[in-house]
Amino acid sequence: MSRVTPDQPRHPAAEVTADARPGGRARPAPRVPAPRSGESPRGRAPLPVAAGVAALWAAVTSWLPVTLVLGLAQLSEDAGSLPGALRAGLVGWLLGHGVPLETSAGPLGLAPLALTALAVWRLTRAGVHVSRAVGARGNRSPGRALTVAVAVGIAYGLLGALAAIAVGAGGLRVSPLRAGVTFAVLGGLAALVGALRTTGVWVLLARRSPAALRDGLRTGLVAGLLLFGAGAGAAGLAVATGGGDAADMIGAYRTGVAGQAGITLVSLAYAPNATVWSVSYLLGPGFAVGTDTAVQTSEVSVGALPAVPLLAGLPRGPVDGLGAALLAVPVLAAMAAGWLLARRLLRLAAEDRAPVGWSTLLVPAALAGPVAGLLLGLAAAASGGPLGGGRLADIGPSAWPVAGVATLVIAVGTVLGAAAGRSLTRTPARTPTPPRPGPTSR
Repeated sequence: MSRVTPDQPRHPAAEVTADARPGGRARPAPRVPAPRSGESPRGRAPLPVAAGVAALWAAVTSWLPVTLVLGLAQLSEDAGSLPGALRAGLVGWLLGHGVPLETSAGPLGLAPLALTALAVWRLTRAGVHVSRAVGARGNRSPGRALTVAVAVGIAYGLLGALAAIAVGAGGLRVSPLRAGVTFAVLGGLAALVGALRTTGVWVLLARRSPAALRDGLRTGLVAGLLLFGAGAGAAGLAVATGGGDAADMIGAYRTGVAGQAGITLVSLAYAPNATVWSVSYLLGPGFAVGTDTAVQTSEVSVGALPAVPLLAGLPRGPVDGLGAALLAVPVLAAMAAGWLLARRLLRLAAEDRAPVGWSTLLVPAALAGPVAGLLLGLAAAASGGPLGGGRLADIGPSAWPVAGVATLVIAVGTVLGAAAGRSLTRTPARTPTPPRPGPTSR
C-alpha cells in the first residue's frame, strides 16, 4: 500500500492514461539547458564590480614579475631599494603596454614584448572571468561580449592612468591621458577575445563565415607561427654564437650575482623583439639599431652600440656562402603551411568521399598571405621604438615593408605548397553507393 502525502498526491488513472506516451513516434521535447553552477541570477555579480576586480587582478599579476626582475637588476652592494624597485616596476609595466616615457636621456618607447604577451594573456582571462561572473557564459550574445570588453577596458584604462600619475610624480614625464587610452584599448581588445570565446560568439561567427575564409585564417596563422619559430631559432643561434661577448657585457655591469640574473631576465623579456627582428631580417627588409643604420642580408651598417647582451648576436656583415640558404626559410615555412592545408582538406574530403577542387584549395592558400602579412606587420610595429635620444631614436624594423614582403612571399609559398600537396597525394576514388535491396515477395 503506497503512502500518499499532501506534497505528493495520488493522480487518477485517467490522468496517467492521458499523459502516457502513444505507441507511435513521440514528438521530441524541447531541450532546456541545465543552469550551470555559480551562474544563477542570484549569484551574478554586478558588471562594474566584476570588471574592476578582474582588471585589478590582471594588473597585479602582470606588474609583480616586472617589479621582481627590475629589483634584481638594480641590486648591487650599495644600490637598490624597495621603493626604487616598486617605481621601476611601474615604469617597466607602462613600457610593456606601449606607453612612451620621457627621460632626461630622451624618449623611451621600446616595449618588451614578453611583458606585453603576459599582460594580453591576463586580460584575456579577465574577459573570461567577467563573462562567467555576469552570467553571460554560452549565451551567444555579441552585445554581452562587447559590454564585458568595454567594462574591462575602462577599468584597466583607469589603472593605467593612475600608474602614469604615480610614475610622473617621481620625475619621469608620462601622459596620463595617453596611458589611460592605451591601456583601455589594449585591455578592451584582449578582454573581447576572452569574452567571445566564453559567450560562444566565437563559434557562432566561425560557423557563419565562409569555409575558404576560415581555412585562410588558419593557414595564415600557421605560416606566421612557423616563421616566428624560424626567426627565434636564428636569433638564438646568433646569440649563442656571440655568447662570449654577451657574457662580457653582463659581467661589465658589476652588480653581483643577483643583479646579473636580473639583467639576464631583462634581456629575455626582449627576446620576442629579437625574434621579430630576425624574421624581418630573413624576409629582406631588415631592421635598424639606430638612426641611419641598417641590418639586412645584403648590408650591415651599424655604429657604436650600447652594452646590451641581446645585441651581441648582430651579424658582422652581408650574408654569403652557406648563409644564403637562410633566404629560403620564409618560402619553406609558407610551403609547409600550404602543405598542411592540402593534407587537412584532403583528409576531410576522404572522410566525406568528395573531391577537392583547385579553387577550394588555392583560394584559402592565397588568403593566407594577407593574414600572415598583417600579423607580421603588427608584430614589427610593436617590436620597435626609441631607446633614448640621438642615434638610438630609431630601433627596430619598419612595419609596412615587412607586411608587404611577408604578404607576397607567404601567398606564393602557400599556393605552391598546397598545389604540391594535392598533386603528390593520392586521393581515393569515389565509390558508388550500392543500391538498397528491394522488398522480397514470398
